[in-house]
Amino acid sequence: MDTLASATEPTTTLLRLSSVSVAFGGLLALGGIDLDVAQGERLAVLGPNGAGKTTLFNVVAGDIRPSSGSVWIKGVDSTLLPSRRRPSLGVSRTYQRTRLFPGLTVEDNLYLAVVGRHGRHRSLRRSSIDEQWRISAREAARAVWLTGRLDSAVGDLSHGEQRQLEVGMAVVTNPDLMMLDEPASGLSRGERERLVDLLGSLAPDVTLLLIEHDMDVALRVAQRVVVMADGTTIAEGTPDEIRGSQLVHDVYLGSKNH
Repeated sequence: MDTLASATEPTTTLLRLSSVSVAFGGLLALGGIDLDVAQGERLAVLGPNGAGKTTLFNVVAGDIRPSSGSVWIKGVDSTLLPSRRRPSLGVSRTYQRTRLFPGLTVEDNLYLAVVGRHGRHRSLRRSSIDEQWRISAREAARAVWLTGRLDSAVGDLSHGEQRQLEVGMAVVTNPDLMMLDEPASGLSRGERERLVDLLGSLAPDVTLLLIEHDMDVALRVAQRVVVMADGTTIAEGTPDEIRGSQLVHDVYLGSKNH
């Protein structure tokens, strides 16, 4: 692996992957990944299709158990913990394919995200705690620029607005680690610009792990970038260093020729 930036020891390591490998039958999807993410860091993981980005993401999120190695979140060995335990560790994630409730309103989707964070499954009824959660939902809508769409059915939103809502559903849970899985997928140029601005406005204490195929979006959002290919890390550095890396350009150009 090419380490393009000088290594610095973070004051607080929020996420640590140690020698993480994942095999699906005879296919090695991840081959011994080591990764530390500091609290408050903005980290993007780049790579062509098939690089192992989504597998890495699913290991951190608890959707896949590694074949070997360990995953530590906030100092807790989370290697074998299922995905339903991740929210209690302050982890929130989005998916490549939207998992919204299209028949419900923007506010109701955000409200249900709060309910899920607290492990409560209740009807949408007004009580003291429910009203607090409703307030949190409206605040999250404002944070992702959807205040004017609170009463709109999600099915009536544009694709870009649905992506904003997904970020809002992560924001509303007050996560320590926010994981965004290809949030720019399917967005127009203008929508990608809006997404970059939105991610740049997130609270500085939120740690962001961004899996992205769109190099331009990732390099504008991230403070540090890891580039993967064939299940391994091939380069790591600042956005400027990644932009100037011939190896990274060769990987992306090569992927376009297949």
